Amino acid sequence: MCVRIPQANPVNFDEYCLQKAAPPGSSTYYALRQAPVARQPLLTALFALRREFEETVKETTDPAVGRTKLAWWQKEAAALASGEPTHPVSQALAAHWPDVQAEYPALQAMIAGFEMDLDQARYLDYPNLRRYMAGVGGTFASVVARATARDPSQASSWAAPLGEALMLAQIVVELGNDARHGRIYIPIDEMQRYNVTAADLINRKYTDAFTELMRFQTTRARDAIRQALDGLPAGERHSQSTLRALAALALALLEEIERDGYHVLHQRIALTPIRKLWVAWRAARKH
Repeated sequence: MCVRIPQANPVNFDEYCLQKAAPPGSSTYYALRQAPVARQPLLTALFALRREFEETVKETTDPAVGRTKLAWWQKEAAALASGEPTHPVSQALAAHWPDVQAEYPALQAMIAGFEMDLDQARYLDYPNLRRYMAGVGGTFASVVARATARDPSQASSWAAPLGEALMLAQIVVELGNDARHGRIYIPIDEMQRYNVTAADLINRKYTDAFTELMRFQTTRARDAIRQALDGLPAGERHSQSTLRALAALALALLEEIERDGYHVLHQRIALTPIRKLWVAWRAARKH
C-alpha cells in the first residue's frame, strides 16, 4: 500500500507548521502567541505534529491506511531522533528542538496513543478512556511543557493532568462531529447511567437525559482543568503561558456551550476571534 506523505522545501517548514497547527483565528494561534517569541517556532511545530497525528486517525476512513500512515510516522520519528527527518514538521522540530533524542520515547507514546483511535471507537468506562487521554493528551502536554519549563524533569507531574483535562473539554466540544464519524468518547457505562444511546448522539437527538449527561461531562472537564491549573507550580506559571491560555480558552468555551444548552450535536460552538485573543492574553498574564 502506497501512502503519500507531504514533503516541503526545508526553508518553508516553519510556515507549513503554522498553517497546519495554528491558522489565524484558531485557539491554538492565540495560545501560541502568548509564548516567548524564541520558543514559538518549536511549540508551533509540536502542535503541527499533533495535528498530523489527529488527521491520520480521524480523517482516514480506512483503518488500514491509518495504520500505514502511523507506521510511517514511527519511522519518521526514528529518523528525526537520528538527525535525518524528511517531513516538514520533523524538519522544523530538528531545527528548533535541542532535546529531540531525549523526547523520542514521548513521540512513540503519542503515536501509540493515537493508534488507539484505529483500534476502538468506544470506551467501556472512564478508566479505559483515561488510558487514551493519557497517551494522547497527557503525553503531548508534557512534551509542550518541557519545551519551556524551568525544570523540565518535573514537568510531567503537573502537565499530564492538564493535558488529560483539556482532552475532556475537547470531547464535549467535538461530541457531535466525532459521533458523525463513528467515534464516541463518552464512556458506555456513563451513557447507560443517563439513558442516552449512541443512536441519540448520531441522530442529534436532544433530550433532558442528554442535557444531564452533558452537564456531568462539562462539570468534570471544568473541574479537571481547574484542579490541574491549581497543581501548576508557582515557579512554572510564567513558563507555561501557552498551556494556561489553552486552559482558559477551554473553560470559556465550556461556559459558552453550557449557556447554549449543550447543543453540540448539530454544530460546533466556538468563541469569536476577538474573545479568544482577550481570554488567551489575560490568562497568560494572570498570576
